[in-house]
Formats: sequence, C-alpha cells, structure tokens
Amino acid sequence: MYSVLFIFSGHAVTVLEASIAGGLFLLVMIAWLVLRTLGQMRISARADKAATKRIYELESHLSMLLKSQGEMTGRMQTMAEVFGSRQSDMMRAVNDRLDGMGHKLGTSMANTTKQTHDGLRQLHERLAVIDRAQRTITDLSTQVVELQSILSNKQTRGAFGQGRMEAIIQDQLPPSGYDFQATLSTGTRPDCLVHMPNGAPSLAIDAKFPLEGFNLLRNAKTDEQLKSAQAQFRRDFTKHIQDIRDKYLIPGETQDTAFLFVPSESVFAELNEGFEDLVQKAHRARVVIVSPTLLMLSIQVIQAVLRDARMREQAHLIQAEVAHLTADVGRLNDRVLKLQTHFGQANRDIDQILVSTDKISKRSARIEDLDLGQIAGETAPTETLPPSA
Repeated sequence: MYSVLFIFSGHAVTVLEASIAGGLFLLVMIAWLVLRTLGQMRISARADKAATKRIYELESHLSMLLKSQGEMTGRMQTMAEVFGSRQSDMMRAVNDRLDGMGHKLGTSMANTTKQTHDGLRQLHERLAVIDRAQRTITDLSTQVVELQSILSNKQTRGAFGQGRMEAIIQDQLPPSGYDFQATLSTGTRPDCLVHMPNGAPSLAIDAKFPLEGFNLLRNAKTDEQLKSAQAQFRRDFTKHIQDIRDKYLIPGETQDTAFLFVPSESVFAELNEGFEDLVQKAHRARVVIVSPTLLMLSIQVIQAVLRDARMREQAHLIQAEVAHLTADVGRLNDRVLKLQTHFGQANRDIDQILVSTDKISKRSARIEDLDLGQIAGETAPTETLPPSA
C-alpha cells in the first residue's frame, strides 16, 4: 500500500494516497450529483402539480373512454354472438335443406336412370324380336316366292310333290317295303309302289296333282273367269283320275285302289269343300285322294300290317326257340336239385365233424385235469369211444 504508484510534480504518489484522493473525488462527484438532482426535483415539483392535474383529467376522460369502449365491446360481442348463433342456425338449416334436396334429387335421378335403362332394355328386346320377326317374314316371303315359282312349272311341281311323298314314305317304311319309279308290266311307271305282305299286290301312289286349273281358280277375278277355271279344273282332274285308273290299276299286279297324293293341306281341304263331286268320282274310280297327313297315317297302317306279317312268318321259329328254352330250363332245374342234394350231404358231414371235434375237446380237457402224482397201479377210468369217434 505504500508503494509508489507514480510521481506528480516531484512528489511520489503512493497507492494509499491515490486511493484516498480517488475516494474524495468520488464523494465530491456524488455530492454534486445529489445537489443537482435536488435542484431539478424542486423545479419539476412545481411543474408536476399542473401536470398531475392534467393527468388526472386525462385519466378521468380515459376511464370514461375505456368504460364506453368496454360497453361497446360487450355490445359488439353480444351482437357477434347473436349474429354467429343465427348464422350457424341459418347455415344448419340451409345445409339440411340442401342435403334433403340433394338426397331427393339423387333418388329421383337414380329412379329416372333405372326407368330409362329398363325402358331402353325393353325397347332393345322388342326391337330384337321385331328384327327376328322381320327376318322370319323375309325368309318366309322368299320361300313363298320360291314355292310359287316351283308350283308354276309343271315339272318342278311334280318334283316337289314327288320329294314330299318320298320323304314321308322313307321315314315310315324300310327300304325293302317300297320302290320309286318302278316299271309295271304295262310299261307304265308310277311314282311309288308300296309292297304288301304275303305276296299281295303292291299299292301304286301318284304324286302329279293337276294344279294349273286350281291356280286359275285362285286367280279368277270375275264370274266368267271363275266358271272357266272350274270347268278346266274339272276336266283336268277327271282326266288325271282316268289315267291313274287305266295305268296303275292292274289286276294281280297292283291293288284295286291307288293313291293320288296332294302335296298341300290347304289344296286338299279346298278340294273336299268345293269339289265334292270330283272326290266322289275319284272314289268310284278307286282312286283315293290323300294329303301329306293322310298319306302318313296310311303308311303307318301299312307298316303295322307289315310288322304283323313278319311276326306271323317268324312264328314257327319263335315256337322252336321257346321249346329249346323250355328244355334248357328243365335241365337247369335237374342240375339245381342235384346241387341241392350235394349241399345237404355236405351239411350232414359238417355236423358229424363238429360232433367229433367237440368230443376231442372234452377229452383234451380231461387229460389236462389228470393228477400225475396218483398211486401206482391206479388207472384212470377209461371211456369207450363210439365208433364214429
């Protein structure tokens, strides 16, 4: 502390002196600052009274403003809450109505879409049916035109009737039961000969119906045309019946009745309704007019007759086979009786074998029960075995 800190004007200043000088200087500065502060406080005290009054007034105004602002804020909050609740209610109601309208609109659109799809599907189905019906009608019209072109030509018409007649006969009879275009002893050739059983004469069938006059009847527009067509049809039909009777009814070679095949049911019906005299004339000439249905029934009757004839022809063979079958059954019965006798003898032998095995089992049990330590000289009782053992 007494060390020299520095030298000032030839005087050595120690650390202690420097510390005391610094402390005094600090005290002087503090005092000066205190006095200055007190002076300023006296000056400001006089100004503070006016400022305090002004501040009080400002504070009162400010409190009133704050109070008014608080009331306005409360009212604004209340109004905001009211507006918010009403707005939320309004939004909820609007959303509910929008949801209901959207659901109803969606349901209505779904139903409308379903009904539209169903209607379109039914429309497509009906259009498909109409399309198929139109194609069918087109095919039928084409076939009718082809049939008309066939029937307008005599040769093609004959081939058409021949084809239908052949199809019916081929479906009902075996190949050996008929001949197509066979030649008779007179040189004539009927369209078909159906062979009858037991060497009976064959049945002749003609498939060439006179359709020219019949077409004239259908196409007649006036009474004169109708009369002319009827007269021509009667002449043609009468001539055709006479030709069949003269050509195909040969005694001893063909039946005394021939068939005239009409390839159309409508023509057959109209012929029987409007020309009964021609039908009677055909019957008197022993010519039977048949439609496809009647021809089928007649061929079925002939088929039954042929089957019955074949059965009668094979009756003696059947009787011989039945006799052989009866003999075989008798031999089988004898052999079964012999086999039954053998089975009875075998059963008796088995019963005797069972008796012997039972006795053997009993004797084995007695042997096991013997006392090996018995007195010598004693003998176990014996038992006489029957001859069967």
